[in-house]
Formats: sequence, structure tokens, C-alpha cells
Amino acid sequence: MWLLLAPTRLEAPFLKGEPFTFLGRMGLKGKGFVFLETGIGKVNAALTLAVWASRHPVERALLFGVAGAYPGAGLGLGEVVLVAEEVEADLGLEEGLEPLGFPALVVGGKPLYNRFPLDPALTESLAASLGLPLRVGLTRDRPSESLEEAFRLTSRWGAHLENMEGAAFARASLALGVPGAEVRAVSNPAGVRDRAFWRLKEAVFALKEAVLALL
Repeated sequence: MWLLLAPTRLEAPFLKGEPFTFLGRMGLKGKGFVFLETGIGKVNAALTLAVWASRHPVERALLFGVAGAYPGAGLGLGEVVLVAEEVEADLGLEEGLEPLGFPALVVGGKPLYNRFPLDPALTESLAASLGLPLRVGLTRDRPSESLEEAFRLTSRWGAHLENMEGAAFARASLALGVPGAEVRAVSNPAGVRDRAFWRLKEAVFALKEAVLALL
């Protein structure tokens, strides 16, 4: 059984099932999966996974949604990737948490500061079965508002994609011991706020193909 999570229902209009209410949000039950709309942002993503896992056994969880592609990432609009690692870029100083000496999480005796892996075995298995490349995601509460800002972030952290939930999902999955994976489709160039340059419909269609293939 999969627990599927997406920030908004607009990113998963293709899932069908019987509606039920969870934390005030609409979700869907289907054969082999439960889908929950988390709401936008890190707190909503982590809270939804944590509360659900406290009430129900979770075999594996998938976060999916759209993302912006950083300059030089080599990703086209509508392209789908698996996220192997998430960076929480607005946690700590400009250089992250490590200079402060306070890890965000300790897993198996290893301190984790601003970089949080998705489950390697699950992610690599999905990459092989779905034929998707592995990339690095970067999570912020506030997305880039200019190409200059986007370039600075990708240069600093070596990330390919920008989103608002992934690092929190990865951290919560690690803390809860839930195998977690993340699929993203590129909807826009990171740092470009003009919607004329976005391809949201194409990104959602690509997500549909990937998620239904997974199910």
C-alpha cells in the first residue's frame, strides 16, 4: 500500500477514488493507495505524513508535485525526475546549520544538517522501473523571485530543482522510519515568475504518466 502525498489537488487531478476527510483536507482511497493533499509548504507536508503515520501503518510514501528547474540543470519543461536528496536551504545561516554545530536530525549516528536523502533502495528501484533520472531538490519557504537568485542557490547547493515541501517530507520520513520517495515534474524555470513561461498542464500530464505507472 502506497501513501501518496501532493501539495495541492491541482497536481493530482488524475487520481480517482472515494472521498474522505483528513485534517480538513480532501483525500482519495483507491486500489493499492491512499492519497492525501498536504497543502503548500514544509510544515503541511511534514505534519500530514507524521499524523497519518501515527494513526495508520505506512509501508512506503511518495511525495509528488511540480517544481522549478534551476539554470544549468539541463531539465526541460514537463520532464519528470526522482529526487535522490533534498536540501533545506533556508535552515540556519547562509552556509546552513553545520557552522552552528546543530544537526537537524541524527540517523544511525550520522548528523544531518541541511541535506536529507530519500530512501535509497526505494528510489533506485523506482528509477529502474520507471526509467527516471535522479536529481537533487532544494526546498525553501520562499521560491526564487529572479534568475540571479536561482543561479546563486544552485551554485551554492548543487541542486537541480526548487520546491517548497521536499526537504520536510524527507526529514519526516527519516525520523519516522518510513521509506520515502519523491517524484517531481518541471513546470517552470526557477526564478521566473511570469506564468507565460510556465507549462503547468504539461507537467501535471507527465506526473500522471509516472504516478499511474508506479501504481
